[in-house]
Amino acid sequence: MTSKIVVLDPITAETARRMRGLLPPGLSLEHAEGRDRAHLLAIVADADFIVSGQIPVDAELLRAAPRARLLHKWGVGVDNFDLEAARAQGVTVARTTGSNAMPVAEFTLGLMIALLRNLAWGHASLRGGEWRNTSLPKPSFMLSGKTVGLIGFGAIGKNVAKLLAPFSGRILYNKTRPLDAAEEKALGVTYASVPELLKESDIVSLHCPLTPQTQGLIDRAALRTMKPSAVLINVARGGVVNEQDLADALRAREILGAATDVYEVEPPPANHPLLGLDNVVATPHLAAMAADNFEKTINQMFGNIARFAKGEGVPPSDFVC
Repeated sequence: MTSKIVVLDPITAETARRMRGLLPPGLSLEHAEGRDRAHLLAIVADADFIVSGQIPVDAELLRAAPRARLLHKWGVGVDNFDLEAARAQGVTVARTTGSNAMPVAEFTLGLMIALLRNLAWGHASLRGGEWRNTSLPKPSFMLSGKTVGLIGFGAIGKNVAKLLAPFSGRILYNKTRPLDAAEEKALGVTYASVPELLKESDIVSLHCPLTPQTQGLIDRAALRTMKPSAVLINVARGGVVNEQDLADALRAREILGAATDVYEVEPPPANHPLLGLDNVVATPHLAAMAADNFEKTINQMFGNIARFAKGEGVPPSDFVC
């Protein structure tokens, strides 16, 4: 008997073909054709396993899937899942821990350079028919020698630190439980409190999960403690930053610029306050997407699902609740 995986994210026919080519025996796959709520509720009705990357999964969606016993994140952060509703319905939640660490770390480095050197602005202005290399929206700065502060220092943050090593700057980090001295030395990093990190960094990069403690962590008050020449990078979650406060600070030139790949509401509305600013680099939640990392991630996720289907459970490293 075949068990059905339903992917809630709308994916292309080619992506679905590649995923089906990696399916373990006894599993089939269907996927959403759009984000319409009624469509999502309908397609999970006979799902044995639900997979979601960016689509929120709440109590109503779970109730619409009475057969489902496993909800799997296509990625790592589960802040878009109603974990209490999953527990109440007896649905196990899992994720692909560490699967996107290097792609997101590389993307973070790309955002830093794109923002510091006005790459995105230059690309857009040239495509718009303007040659404006003497009228930049803000000064261009090198990444080399800068103090970079990483808020959140799990697998992604550690990979960012490794990639930054050749740039010969100072790397500060903040996490709930600081590393021991040997780990800090190996990674070339120094622990700092969030206020210290914001005050001293030329680049503040966010890699923390969205929790009640980090919700709105970067607000106008926090931004005003940063250097006027500093920039903010957000590849964590939109809710970690108060987006209106950030837009106001950028317009007032209280900080130099910002780059974001994530938004409190995704997709963001066309009139989102950050999208019209020339000192912002904005991308549509692309950081984890790397074609050469696809097979590794899908095999990790499908492996978890196959083991769960056999009654073996989810490996502790990927188990959420």
